[in-house]
Amino acid sequence: MRIGVLALQGDYSQHQSLLAQLGYQCVFVRYPQELDQLDGLILPGGESTTQTRLMIQNRLLEPLKHFAQSRPVLGTCAGLILMARKVEDPRVQCLRFLDVEVDRNAYGRQIHSFNEELKVNLNGSTVVLPATFIRAPKITRIGMGVTVLAEHNGFPCAVQEGKHLGLSFHPELDGVTTFHEYCFNPASSLSRKVAKASTHAA
Repeated sequence: MRIGVLALQGDYSQHQSLLAQLGYQCVFVRYPQELDQLDGLILPGGESTTQTRLMIQNRLLEPLKHFAQSRPVLGTCAGLILMARKVEDPRVQCLRFLDVEVDRNAYGRQIHSFNEELKVNLNGSTVVLPATFIRAPKITRIGMGVTVLAEHNGFPCAVQEGKHLGLSFHPELDGVTTFHEYCFNPASSLSRKVAKASTHAA
């Protein structure tokens, strides 16, 4: 399985090791032609306004929208912002993969970063996973077709719509492969084993 990681800016290299653990081939994506022959794509954390500017510069906006029509996309932190239907910042060009509205950096500045244990609903079971929030976006509205997988203080922080996942936090910083596998191979036995083991542990 070939999974791309948008490699314009941000923590894209952190995702490579998680994909390797799952046995997936990682492809860094900077130009439209590099989306060819991919089975899925990750939009990583970073600075969403800078990523928007670079996507426009590299003519990636429409190819990314076309890609998401048929293949899964996982967005973490800034990636979630880019996937959203709406964000209150005119500098960000939303790709509209997810029917959610987000508030950039709503969880605070860099010094307000924190790690939290989240209860995540996957495959009909609850798995408890660490989550690192860094200048994280807050999901303020979800559409009818969006499923909430996890919440923090009453706000959704992990959501799914169809084949796409959006996370307010950074699973790659905690070595958590669960979301990557669930997004790109949701029916895999490993996803079920992780969920079952974490449910028993809780």
